Amino acid sequence: MLMINFEPKRSYQTIGLILRKELSDGLYTIGSRLPPERDIAERLNVGRTVVREAIIMLELENLVEVKKGSGVYVINLPQDKNSQADSSFVRQEDIGPFEMLQARQLLESTIAEFAAVQATPSDIERMREALEIEKNEIESEGSLDPTGDRLFHLCIAEATQNSLLVDMLKQLWERRESSPMWKKLHCHIENKDYCKEWLDDHAQILLAMKRKDPRAAKHAMWQHLEHVKVRLLELSDFNDPQFDGYLFDSIPANLVSQEK
Repeated sequence: MLMINFEPKRSYQTIGLILRKELSDGLYTIGSRLPPERDIAERLNVGRTVVREAIIMLELENLVEVKKGSGVYVINLPQDKNSQADSSFVRQEDIGPFEMLQARQLLESTIAEFAAVQATPSDIERMREALEIEKNEIESEGSLDPTGDRLFHLCIAEATQNSLLVDMLKQLWERRESSPMWKKLHCHIENKDYCKEWLDDHAQILLAMKRKDPRAAKHAMWQHLEHVKVRLLELSDFNDPQFDGYLFDSIPANLVSQEK
């Protein structure tokens, strides 16, 4: 039996190891389908996003194969030498994509709130230019280059005039772009229309920046990244095309805008 010599750091790793042991114990055979994601989440008392991330971990180890609209199928067992893919870095260091989005949501909503107060006219102009780049990329046939998206978020961080916040944002984006788990999640997503939805979100964030409205900016950024999480979870759902839940509450009580 293949031994796992590491302590899980992430929630998805804990669940992934449970599923991995069930494969080793013969609970599932090669060619069989794993139970629906919802059933696994209920049995192990975790959220569906954690199960989704655990399955991505098993995919990267070449133990399971995801078939869109059909489910997750066992293709190797842990004692099979073919399952020993080079995943040590993934298992020990990689952050689950939905955990990463949650961290971005908490950090970037606060950055946007502060940036709305600090932003200069030149900062606003740079945000506009980034938005235009993003729009052109989306309109370009087959273009999936995220340059404009990243640049827009970076411009907001730079508008805070706080270099540490800028560094923190850059580190999050660098982890995203180097993450095998993030890439594996996206390989199951065929419909790219969501990029247009996110462009509209960015326009709302920019509007709040122009108005120097910190509360609206924080709300708009929070909601934008909530849209990202929900859409990615929905589009990558291989069991049930009818999405039925959120990672956590969309907008905490203290972020809900009050009409003036």
